[in-house]
Amino acid sequence: MTYSELWKRNNGLKLSQNPQFFPEWSEPYPPLSDIEQQTLERVKANFLALMEDPPMLENTVKMVVLAPLLDLAGFYRPPFRIETETSVTVEMADEGMVIQGRIDVLVQKHRLWLFVIESKRSDFSVTRAILQALTYLLSNPEGEGSTFGMIMNGNEFLFLKATRHPVAEYANSRLFSLFNPGNELDLVLQILKQLGQIAIEG
Repeated sequence: MTYSELWKRNNGLKLSQNPQFFPEWSEPYPPLSDIEQQTLERVKANFLALMEDPPMLENTVKMVVLAPLLDLAGFYRPPFRIETETSVTVEMADEGMVIQGRIDVLVQKHRLWLFVIESKRSDFSVTRAILQALTYLLSNPEGEGSTFGMIMNGNEFLFLKATRHPVAEYANSRLFSLFNPGNELDLVLQILKQLGQIAIEG
């Protein structure tokens, strides 16, 4: 049995088949301002310029792409709080396994986990990090509600939603990419702002 199969069995985790389980990533969003759009165009241009000498390392991805997104989404200001390199320990009691890891960026509101961000180097497929991100989402100590996540490598972005109650299930958004026509950073920022607003209102 692979680690993935073992972990999913231990958590009873299932991919939700309900299209209404994760509507937050596809709902209509307020339009971005001209300044926000111009900033995101510069972020994309910076990323593509740095991709001329690949691979872009994880810390570079955080600095060039993630930091401006978190700023524009308002996550650096109250009521939000940012933690980086947060240690997480997950135990599988039935199998006697202990898994330890670090969340790259954790967004909280009054110690309540809201958003987990897993950042990878530019040549790492984000889909390979889904299980790792879900492990972190389900280790949320305030596990009664939903926790959102994003996996990114600078070029690709994937949003996740997971909950443990009443059953452990998850769903993901479509994959956003800077290599698609236009600038999909616009949509990524709109989703981040939407999730932030949900947290404020909740």
